[in-house]
Amino acid sequence: MGGLRLLAVALTCCWWPPGVQGKTLRGSFSSAAARDAQGQSIGHFEFHGDRALLCVRINNIAGAVGKEAKLYLFQAQEWLKLQEDGHGYGCREKLSKAQLTMTMNQTEHNLTVSQVPHPQTWHVFYADKYTCQDDSGHSQAEDLPFEMILLNPDAEGNPFDHFSAGESGLHEFFFLLVLVYFVIACIYAQSLWQAIQKGGPMHMILKVLTTALLLQAASALANYIHFSSYSRDGIGRPFMGSLAEFFDIASQIQMLYLLLSLCMGWTIVRMKKAQSRPLQWDSTPASTGIAVVIVVTQSILLLWEQFEDTSPHSYHSHHNLAGILLIVLRICLALSLGCGLYQIIAVERSTLKREFYITFAKGCILWFLCHPGLACISVIFSDYQRDKVMTVGGILCQAVSMVLLYRLFLSHSLYWEVSSLSSVTLPLTISSGHKSRPHF
Repeated sequence: MGGLRLLAVALTCCWWPPGVQGKTLRGSFSSAAARDAQGQSIGHFEFHGDRALLCVRINNIAGAVGKEAKLYLFQAQEWLKLQEDGHGYGCREKLSKAQLTMTMNQTEHNLTVSQVPHPQTWHVFYADKYTCQDDSGHSQAEDLPFEMILLNPDAEGNPFDHFSAGESGLHEFFFLLVLVYFVIACIYAQSLWQAIQKGGPMHMILKVLTTALLLQAASALANYIHFSSYSRDGIGRPFMGSLAEFFDIASQIQMLYLLLSLCMGWTIVRMKKAQSRPLQWDSTPASTGIAVVIVVTQSILLLWEQFEDTSPHSYHSHHNLAGILLIVLRICLALSLGCGLYQIIAVERSTLKREFYITFAKGCILWFLCHPGLACISVIFSDYQRDKVMTVGGILCQAVSMVLLYRLFLSHSLYWEVSSLSSVTLPLTISSGHKSRPHF
C-alpha cells in the first residue's frame, strides 16, 4: 500500500490548481470582452452592512473618458432573473436594470453600497460605449488596467474588512484551531511519541493516524497564514491556500488508507489477515484492486473539485459534479462499513469486543458521513453561510473522529483488555478457529 499512497501523493503534486484570486482584484477592462458578453464580468462579492465599499483605481483617465467606461453592479437574484427571463432583454436594456452604476472619469472612485438589510452577493460588470454597438470596428480599443478593492464594514462600522459575508469569521476560526493544535501538542506529544516508539499491535495504526493528524494541523496553519495576509491586503498568500488544500487532500488519503487497511479483511472481502503483517492489505487481487480504485478515485475527485470550484476559500462545498460524486463515494463506503459491522456485532457475544467495534464504527462512519451530512444540513442556511458550515463543520467532525480513534487504540481499559483475549496482533482480523465470525 506504500506504493499506492506515493502514487496518490504524486498525482496530487502533479495536478494542482493555481491559487485562487482574492478580493483585491487586478486586471484590465476590455472593450472586446465587454462587447462579446454584453458586459465584462469583473467579479462578485457578498456585501453586508450599511457602509460596504467598492474602490476602483485606474491610470488611463483619458481612455476611460473617451470610451465612456462604466461599472454596473447587479444583485445576484436580479442578475439571475435577467439571465433566466424569457423576454430577451437587449444589451442596453439589461445594463439599465443595474442597481448601482459608476462612471469612471477619475483616478480613484469610491462607491458605497449601503442599506444592505442582509448579506447578499453583488456581481460587478464593466461596459463602455462600444459594448452594445453592432459594429466591431472598435473592438481593438485600448484596455484599461485597474485595481479594484471590495470591502465590508468591520466591527466599528468602518469599511476595512476584506472578507465577504461568506468568509467572515474563518480567520478567527483557524486561529483558534491552530491554538488548540498547539496546546494539544504541548500536552500529548511526548506521551504519544513514547507510545509509537514502544511498537506493539497499534504501532502502525498510530503512525498513520498521527500522520493524518499532522497533515490536518499543517492545513490549518497554512490556512491561518493565508487568511492573516488576506485580512490585510485582500489577496492573501494563494500558494499557502493551495498548500492547505494539498495537506487536507493528503490527510484524506492517509485516513482512507488507515480505515481500509483495518476494514479490508472483514468489511469488503471478509478474508483473514496474516498475523505477521499487521496493518497490511490482503494480498488477494480483489482486495488490492478495490483499494487501488477507492483511493485513486477519491484523490482524483478531490482534485477535480478544487479545479472546478472558483470561489475563494471554499472547503469541499460540493457545488459541482465532482463534489456530488465524492458524497456518493463516501456514502457507499459508510454503508459498506456499517453493513459489515452490523453483521459482526449481531453475532458477537463479548461485551468488550462489541464496545470496541461500536466505537470504531462511530469514528469511521463520522469521518465518511460528515461531508454528506453537512451538505444536507447546509441547505437550511442562507447561501452565504453554507460554505462556512461545510468548512467549520467538516474540520470539527473529522477532529472528533480522530479523537475517537485515538482513544480507542490508546485505551488501556478497552484496547489492551480486548486484544489480550486473542494472540493475534490486530483487533480487526478473522480468527482461524472460528471462521463464522471475526475475533481478536
